Amino acid sequence: MSTHRLAIHRHPSARPGSRPPLLFVHGGYTHSLCWQHRFIPRLNELGYDCHALDLAGHGASEGQDRLHEFGLAAYAEDVARAVDTLEAPPVVVGHSMGCLVAQRFVAARPDAAAGIALLSPVPPTGTAGSAARLAMTEPAFFEELPNATSGRPTERTLRVMARVYFSPGTPHEAIEQFLPMIGPESDRAVAEMAMLPLLSARSRPQLPALVMGGSEDRVFSASMLHFSAAAWRTRALRIGGAGHMMMLDPQWQAAADALAAWGDSL
Repeated sequence: MSTHRLAIHRHPSARPGSRPPLLFVHGGYTHSLCWQHRFIPRLNELGYDCHALDLAGHGASEGQDRLHEFGLAAYAEDVARAVDTLEAPPVVVGHSMGCLVAQRFVAARPDAAAGIALLSPVPPTGTAGSAARLAMTEPAFFEELPNATSGRPTERTLRVMARVYFSPGTPHEAIEQFLPMIGPESDRAVAEMAMLPLLSARSRPQLPALVMGGSEDRVFSASMLHFSAAAWRTRALRIGGAGHMMMLDPQWQAAADALAAWGDSL
């Protein structure tokens, strides 16, 4: 059992109802602030109690000094620890790498979740294909990612990160505001995502599932959403114009409202 301190940011709604709470799990190279900036305030307005976890070595959680020791299994254990602090089984909401973490958690403890929502998910086949495509179409991304994660971005860094992570209509000043949310990621977790085996259908629980992505996602193409949705026996929902970081894009409210509408149907 891990002993590092976890930061769990709690945001209760002013008008809670009978809806299950939401537990947000961020993706790679970022932390929970990506959820707290826009998504969570909107969902609070809509009556959802929200909780956002900083995975080990990210944000305000401990473990930065040994970040590269953590893999997807360790991150899933962080989710389990967070869920155990809640009063009711939550809908686990993952983004990108966080979708893999959420799926590992619900596969191990299906009775501890009310549902699972996968936003901009890593495809079932892993990240290798997407990385190869990015290397051909946006080679500057791999040159500029170290500048972004180390907190030393240049104007070129801003332009490249904007093209890859955000929708085409995201204002330049917003990119400047959001770029500090990018930070280092575990080499172990990155390698595991690239070599990802398909999740066995027998290990996939019968849980309500939402799969949602942006039509302009340049990290994981929107055409791949179908495969994630089919694995969970559901339909993929596309947010028109949104990029990979759909919770920060100009289309963020459409995505948040779609999540809330699905949650209301549970």
